[in-house]
Amino acid sequence: MWMDRWFVVLSAAFFAGVASAQVEAGRQAEKLPSSSNEWTSSIGVYGYLGAGEPAYGSATLSSDYNWLHLEARYNYESLKTGSLWTGYNFIAGRKLVFQVTPMFGVVLRKTTGIAPGYEFSFTYKRLELYSEGEYVYNTKDKHDTFFYSWNEVRYSPLNWLHFGLVNQGSKLHRTEFEGQRGVSLGFSRRNIDYTTYAFITGSGGPSLVLALSYTF
Repeated sequence: MWMDRWFVVLSAAFFAGVASAQVEAGRQAEKLPSSSNEWTSSIGVYGYLGAGEPAYGSATLSSDYNWLHLEARYNYESLKTGSLWTGYNFIAGRKLVFQVTPMFGVVLRKTTGIAPGYEFSFTYKRLELYSEGEYVYNTKDKHDTFFYSWNEVRYSPLNWLHFGLVNQGSKLHRTEFEGQRGVSLGFSRRNIDYTTYAFITGSGGPSLVLALSYTF
């Protein structure tokens, strides 16, 4: 329990650095083809229902100011594990919008290590391609080092409705790559989005991911 409280305090301190980072972010704003002078943040909670496995949840908090990207995750890399990330946003285009964010993170508690990663998106009108990945190097046990990626293509026929295809995969140290493919269906209203992901292929059998996010 004390480790959970320690991670919450560390996350709060990490995002408290947002205020002091605003000055430097303003100086770098001209590097973005399309920039905003306001913070944009989002929080997401996720429920995982696996075939024959206990259900669990995870949470992600992220903030962006021009080029600066900050992120905190819990139960993402593994259970009872948190991670803190910082990255640089590169954005190009107007109708065809391309964004890539190389990131670097530290992973704490049950899994401990360092993790280079990325987030990538390509948007054209109502079609979006999104990908994120990370390579987690476990500093305690190199055999628990792994690469993980989440890839999604989404189409929104209506402002409040979207559906698509999704793929997630991982590769442990010196093992074969394992992945799952599935479909998604989601609904949006104002700043809230709810999406259900159903994975229908893979050695683990069918599984669901329930995602709820709020942007502010």
